[in-house]
Amino acid sequence: MAQTTPALSTRIIAGITVPDTPLITKALAYARSLMDDQGYHHVVRSWLTGMAIISHLPTSMTASIDLEAFAIANLLHDLGWAITGDVVSTDKRFEVDGANAARDFIQREVEGSQGWDAHRLQLVWDAIALHTTPSIARFKQPEVAFTSLGIFAELAGPAVAPEGTISKAEFDGIAAEFPRANLKEYLRETMCRLCRTKPETTYDNFVGSYGERFLEGFSLEGKQQIDRLESVIV
Repeated sequence: MAQTTPALSTRIIAGITVPDTPLITKALAYARSLMDDQGYHHVVRSWLTGMAIISHLPTSMTASIDLEAFAIANLLHDLGWAITGDVVSTDKRFEVDGANAARDFIQREVEGSQGWDAHRLQLVWDAIALHTTPSIARFKQPEVAFTSLGIFAELAGPAVAPEGTISKAEFDGIAAEFPRANLKEYLRETMCRLCRTKPETTYDNFVGSYGERFLEGFSLEGKQQIDRLESVIV
């Protein structure tokens, strides 16, 4: 069980109060160095959206949340979309690439992994690896569950968040500072790029659906999990 975390310094970004630590500052810079403008804006909006949701919930639900781990998970959750660097594999789902890159980042930046035991590292890894699987993430630790929820609310709008949490004014304020221009088209092209460059990582998850709908010549026929199971079960 997560322990109550010590008070962290804070600052305000786009009207949202967020924790302010050296590692979070480094994570912002790391994400910025590897991602294009739209990808970077998305991960920052996801963090701010998640923080807005958490800030409106009862303290009894949020007091034990590791807000630094939550920040790192959100800011680095889409490193599997990176356009530079060497964090993108040829054989892993983008969520796993992001989770691995985030874990490597923490271990590299924190001297002797001070303050980052195996539990905290696993929280970040799980939050990123499971952020597109809310049917599992919502039953995990709060850091994992709220990462998935905040990212989904960032994409779909405040109506999908728990009632009384992030307001439309907060949502719009975040978007004003980190624009959402052409978000749907950007996500579509990103998913199709994954289908083009490493299709085998997309067959058993939602990314493959983008390829089948939008990418000429891409097909899931005979490649989905049910096809694999039907062919190997004895």
